[in-house]
Amino acid sequence: GWPAAAECSRDGAMPSALQNDSGRMERGGRRRSEAEEAEKGRMKRTIIKDWKTRLSYFLQNSSSSTKIKSKKVGKHRTYFRPSPEEAQLWSEAFDELLANKYGLAAFRAFLKSEFCEENIEFWLACEDFKKTKSPQKLTSKAKKIYNDFIEKEAPKEINIDFQTKNMIAQNIQEATHTCFSAAQKRVYSLMENNSYPRFLESEFYQELCKKTHITRTAQGT
Repeated sequence: GWPAAAECSRDGAMPSALQNDSGRMERGGRRRSEAEEAEKGRMKRTIIKDWKTRLSYFLQNSSSSTKIKSKKVGKHRTYFRPSPEEAQLWSEAFDELLANKYGLAAFRAFLKSEFCEENIEFWLACEDFKKTKSPQKLTSKAKKIYNDFIEKEAPKEINIDFQTKNMIAQNIQEATHTCFSAAQKRVYSLMENNSYPRFLESEFYQELCKKTHITRTAQGT
């Protein structure tokens, strides 16, 4: 008695056994794909939840005055979820995204998830540096930016070429507002060409552009 033969003859004719097997396989396949879909859904929700946690952190820390009244509706609504139309504007130009506080916070959260948030932090530090009026503060800020982002093994070292780094090292001895201009342009271009397109394709951004979101309350329109 061969076990395999006994196995085949137990279910009667061979074709029906094969039919049963294929039916089971189909059902099993369906169950597997349903489980995979459910897992994908769970992962998507987790990703979006992580995003929202990071986003709320960046929103809280992007300005000292976080209590902005809902009636104050300007071109860029700062601490409220943007309307899908506003969010869609960010895809028109990188500057549109950076000019919007919510958009900037969302982009920072995205870069953090990609482990390259030093780029936007350097860009923001340069923007702040260019607005500095006092020569003393200019020098101290220039040294801090150099120590944080430029020098070899800096804690948030940005990816720029050796010549640009050398030029900055010389320029910060007598700091001027243009000390970091070349590096800032390089980093801006890097973000615009790499991270920005990926941000526009991200689950989180797609979620913001959906028109069916219910949680957003009307703000005195």
